[in-house]
Amino acid sequence: MNRQERLATLVELVVDRGSIRVEDVVAELDVSAATVRRDLDALAEQQLITRTRGGASANTTTGELPLRYRAVTRPRQKANIASAAAQLVTPGEVIGFNGGTTTTLAAYEIGVRVSAEDTFQDDGITLVTNAINIANDLIVRPRIRVVVTGGVVRQRSYELIGPLSSLVLPSISVDTLFLGINGLDLATGIYANHDGEAEVNAALVGAAERVIVLADSSKLGHTAFARIAPLSAVAAVITDRDVNPAHVRALTAQGIEVIQTGDQPFKEPS
Repeated sequence: MNRQERLATLVELVVDRGSIRVEDVVAELDVSAATVRRDLDALAEQQLITRTRGGASANTTTGELPLRYRAVTRPRQKANIASAAAQLVTPGEVIGFNGGTTTTLAAYEIGVRVSAEDTFQDDGITLVTNAINIANDLIVRPRIRVVVTGGVVRQRSYELIGPLSSLVLPSISVDTLFLGINGLDLATGIYANHDGEAEVNAALVGAAERVIVLADSSKLGHTAFARIAPLSAVAAVITDRDVNPAHVRALTAQGIEVIQTGDQPFKEPS
């Protein structure tokens, strides 16, 4: 485990448990106490945690982690989901992305595919996004026309939010929207952690002919703070093979295609 991965793990532990002790981290991560203390001090300086005597605790800013710390969680599953999403894009299509770790990976994979395959040589794609990091990554790709929604940048996700987005999105049409989420409830719909992001995501959904949710299995069966849209707005879900079969059955029963990626199937308890 490199330092970036260790820092991400430490923040996740604090968020999940509320507090941690140095000696517990030493045992779990198999690193020295001095290393743990240096890492906790570094995270406290960035106001991601609060340092306490002998450990650290969560503070009001650790509810949502900056993208650079979330990017290392479940990397294999997210990489597989991103690769599967890239294969669904066709020449001449208008595609959309919101922000997030999985959508960022998928956008990169699409950029590589469009640049490399001859089928896109004469007819590239148009990409609509409210994520400035995705726009920055793909603007250098000559076969991709990038359209960015208006708004104010939210630092934790690099997404543009706010009323300016409503000036653009009702005027455009997106063929396929690849949507990252924080939760998918099998009865009520898809969710984001932030109400401002949920509002823009809902506008993206409204502009799209087809919505494909990109979500690793940990997101399924859960809600988050703000609802984006009901499940009736979703055409397909790309997830990993750790997904609970009951979740797959519930989604397919509602007419939603479930695409499972990777090679690690979920094992039901015996």
